Amino acid sequence: MQFLTSLVLAAFVGYAGAWYLGYIEGNFSLLLLLATVVTGIYWLAERFVFLPRRQAAVEQLETQAAQRRAELAKMGIEQVDTDLRESREKLLMQPWWLDWTAGLFPVIVVVFVLRSFLFEPFKIPSGSMIPTLHIGDLILVNKFHYGIRLPVANTKLTEGTPVQRGDVMVFRYPPKPSVDYIKRVVGLPGDEVAYLNKSLTINGQAVPTEVLPDFFDESTMRYHKQRRETLGAKPHQTLQDDDRPAFVPGADQFPGRENCRYTVEGVTCKVPAGHYFMMGDNRDNSLDSRFFGFVPDANIVGKAFFVWMNFGNLKRIGAFD
Repeated sequence: MQFLTSLVLAAFVGYAGAWYLGYIEGNFSLLLLLATVVTGIYWLAERFVFLPRRQAAVEQLETQAAQRRAELAKMGIEQVDTDLRESREKLLMQPWWLDWTAGLFPVIVVVFVLRSFLFEPFKIPSGSMIPTLHIGDLILVNKFHYGIRLPVANTKLTEGTPVQRGDVMVFRYPPKPSVDYIKRVVGLPGDEVAYLNKSLTINGQAVPTEVLPDFFDESTMRYHKQRRETLGAKPHQTLQDDDRPAFVPGADQFPGRENCRYTVEGVTCKVPAGHYFMMGDNRDNSLDSRFFGFVPDANIVGKAFFVWMNFGNLKRIGAFD
């Protein structure tokens, strides 16, 4: 078992190392699932096989010690050094290969359940959601809001709350599902979304906006035009860069592209069933559905709702819309 466990642990370390060094494209959900299954098997084996064996060995030791004391008593020897505490502790002690597998199972299974079905942490890597989310924000994502899903397979088990316009959603990037993206839901299935001359309309109705004072983006050291947009139930802020053109350069050949019309003024798309149209709040600095297309329901990860830490700016901590 020591040799087998060494191979298993080496495989996990090798996978994590290759992922960290960029030799392979890692999947943390899959890695966590495998770790839960493997340590769970060791935990069950420890509870029902290895621990009973060690306890039986202790009982045998105590039985042999009692027999020896009885034999010595018949010979008139009453004072016997029979302190078995050290021997008992050695027999009951877990070997290292169980300590690093079965011993870690309770921690791993708690992390697995929390991350897979309740809340998952993410770090904001880019400025595409400024001013709502800033680079370096550490956020929490509600994994059950839109329905509970199986880890890795992402198959929906419960319906949950329907997706609403204006939700900030984490999803699997359609061209590369192993990568998670975060954007705001702009279009629901059946909606016609138009972003023309940097103005957003949904089903022919202009989205209410209000001009705000310019926003200073510390990541680019520039001022940008800022607006308050009421897309869903609550308003949010968006940014625009007047130096960027209105047309969408370099859009992918994504599934359903025939539902979109690209012009010098921007893009108009009819959202197909079971899909969503996503946009970043930093409208002229966001790789979103204008470029990679619609996000299928199967790619949903969860609803982002809380900044739990930003080491560069503690004032960022709190809920957001």
